[in-house]
Amino acid sequence: MIDAYEIIRHFYPEDTPLRQLLLKHSRQVRDKVRFLVENCCPESVRMQVDLTLAENGALLHDIGIASCHAPSILCNGTEDYLCHGVIGAKMLRDFDAELEVYARICERHTGSGLTAEEIRTQGLPLPERDYLPETAEEKLICLADKFFSKSGDLQEKSFERVRASQAKFGPEVLRRFEELCRFAGLQEK
Repeated sequence: MIDAYEIIRHFYPEDTPLRQLLLKHSRQVRDKVRFLVENCCPESVRMQVDLTLAENGALLHDIGIASCHAPSILCNGTEDYLCHGVIGAKMLRDFDAELEVYARICERHTGSGLTAEEIRTQGLPLPERDYLPETAEEKLICLADKFFSKSGDLQEKSFERVRASQAKFGPEVLRRFEELCRFAGLQEK
């Protein structure tokens, strides 16, 4: 069993505002995943979910943000923020090959997932391959992450706001978001 907090402390050893922000956001995502599993997911999905894996994955999903350039959220690195998932995956793989399942979560939580075609046609700064959530845990973390930002008031976004945000990226992204919502049993209130 891993200790997600120890892994975070390894990569963020000082109690900086960035580590505090990462922990706050990651705990929000973890709690949303738990809420979805306990209150929304159909029984068939609940039976697929390893809740401990999902909670640890939610805590680690944004581990790569420090390498990215996003000063508004305290990230003073040099890489494009869109790369934080791929960066986090590499960090975890280099740290311990046993963390592969968490590395995959890092890679697959951006947007409603990304396809190689989207990366190619939009000229996104990522290796050209699919980054679509596949496992129950990956899908739930990807979905839960959409409800929280690391900027602004840090409060949970409404379903309508999240849906509108995903719709801005086109019909395919919106379709994937709605598919994640159906998977999790999450319906507009």
